[in-house]
Amino acid sequence: MFMSEPQTEAAMTTAKHIIEAMLFASDEPLSAKQLLEVLNQSYASIETTAFTVEHILEFVAALNREYDVQQRAFHIIPIVEGFQFATRPQYAHWLGELFKERIKRRLSSSALETLAIIAYKQPVSKPEIESIRGVNADYVLSSLLERNIITIVGRASTIGRPLLYGTTEQFLHHFGLKNLKDLPRLREIEDLMKESEMEVEKKILTDALQSEKQ
Repeated sequence: MFMSEPQTEAAMTTAKHIIEAMLFASDEPLSAKQLLEVLNQSYASIETTAFTVEHILEFVAALNREYDVQQRAFHIIPIVEGFQFATRPQYAHWLGELFKERIKRRLSSSALETLAIIAYKQPVSKPEIESIRGVNADYVLSSLLERNIITIVGRASTIGRPLLYGTTEQFLHHFGLKNLKDLPRLREIEDLMKESEMEVEKKILTDALQSEKQ
């Protein structure tokens, strides 16, 4: 039967390392609940402590303190109601150079321009997007929908009731955002560019947003 508090310091240390291993191995953010379920299942067979969400938060904080002391190039960040490993902002330039070509292939300039409009003006219709960009948006919208970066969120009340588009959770994952409130304001983007791991893509987003404001 589970007790209310961890039995030994060794159990706490082992649990912390289990959390570290799960986050390191996962390609997607893991919530505290997901981490907790796996952790308690692992310990159930030896009748030790039932860990809590508070323990998970403590483990993540402890790991980050260790990484700070060791001056590691990575840390654990909160993202989309979960946690994920990420490299530190000061290494963005080198990572940007490493992944520049892959990023360019992943999302084209036109796709990023359209995505910037949707992200900052959602919900937004195709006619509104085309009015801002000045070109047809059919192909780009289809591409973004296929990638699950945007989704249809409803219909406008205007004539013809065009579809309205908004961003998805995958959009947050792609740009390393916790939620839409983390989207940078225009005056913040230049500083963010120096700190973000997604430097190349956010530069294109910056250009698109600045063009939109002109």
